[in-house]
Amino acid sequence: MTATPVTSQRAYQHAPFAPRPLQLASDDANPATNDLLVASLQAHLADLQRTVDSASALMSRLSEPATALELIRRYAARHVPRWHFPMLNDRQRNDTFAAAVRQVVKPGDHVLDIGSGSGLLAMLAVQAGADRVISCEVDPLLAEVARQVIHSNGLSEHITVVQKLSTDLRIGRDLGGRVDVIVTEIVDCGLIGEGLLPTLQHARQELLKPGGRLLPHAARVYGAVLSCPAARSLNSVQAALGFDVATMNHLSTPGHFPLRLATWPHQLLSDDAQLFAVDFVEEPLVDGCQVLRLPITATGVADGMLAWFQLDLSEGIQLDNSPSNAGSHWMQAYVPFPQAWPLSAGEVVDIEVRWRDLHITARPLAREALDGDPR
Repeated sequence: MTATPVTSQRAYQHAPFAPRPLQLASDDANPATNDLLVASLQAHLADLQRTVDSASALMSRLSEPATALELIRRYAARHVPRWHFPMLNDRQRNDTFAAAVRQVVKPGDHVLDIGSGSGLLAMLAVQAGADRVISCEVDPLLAEVARQVIHSNGLSEHITVVQKLSTDLRIGRDLGGRVDVIVTEIVDCGLIGEGLLPTLQHARQELLKPGGRLLPHAARVYGAVLSCPAARSLNSVQAALGFDVATMNHLSTPGHFPLRLATWPHQLLSDDAQLFAVDFVEEPLVDGCQVLRLPITATGVADGMLAWFQLDLSEGIQLDNSPSNAGSHWMQAYVPFPQAWPLSAGEVVDIEVRWRDLHITARPLAREALDGDPR
């Protein structure tokens, strides 16, 4: 028995909105956008149906040799990001986290590890003297992998893996009480793309003891104005072989995405500047906006901002993904401007940077000559 691809029409027939067309807000109500929205929802439903059909087909063959491993790998290929492997092989990252955990975790501590992955941070916490670690992981396959890794290292007595988001954990049910330490590494190339801010805001308020410790405890995001046509071409298109294909831009990534700067020809048009800073311990972890005033140091066409983080894991122990750190498995973050922006050395530009939900965005506001004359 083999899985049969499911058409969008079949998936759409089972949707609760099928009997009536979708209505958009008046500002966006045009037939082309409406059709794209319906097609997007159809794609979601069709993907779910393909997953169900594929799982059913494989379950009917579980008695066949190697079918179980095939099922595991099919799921992993679709749902478990490949970056887990370079991350675990990143010696700099591993050694830095190990040193920070040894500094932060004290003997007898109760620790919450948010985002189990392989269970590495949870095991480091026990190694540092933690009496009890709760490690939460929402993905069922990764949660089971973490349990088995922890068991194979003889640490199951000290670590419990809970298959939940940290925001769904409850004191008295999942945790015996508030914890002494929270450790996490839900960090992407632009710091916030895996939900770090709302996750730690909730954990700090609901799951951490007063005066408890957070690892990491602070971070800064830096950036510079970037000229890199190749980077823009990764997320934007206008024409191909004389055909207008600009409708594809509706599918572009909103906000920042990973870019290995050294891979592409590029020019930085400004010096480094701090885009924003976060104190995970004291400050509200909310969306924000800042207008930067940056002197332009080189002439070129600005395609966006290059951004990277510097993470304070503990006192004197930091981790970063700056362009100069070639050994980091993290790439840098490319934050595209809405349009390319020609700039000249000696100008001063105002750029609005926003960090909201999982995305960093940037847009030019104004520019002026070094003598203050608007341009």
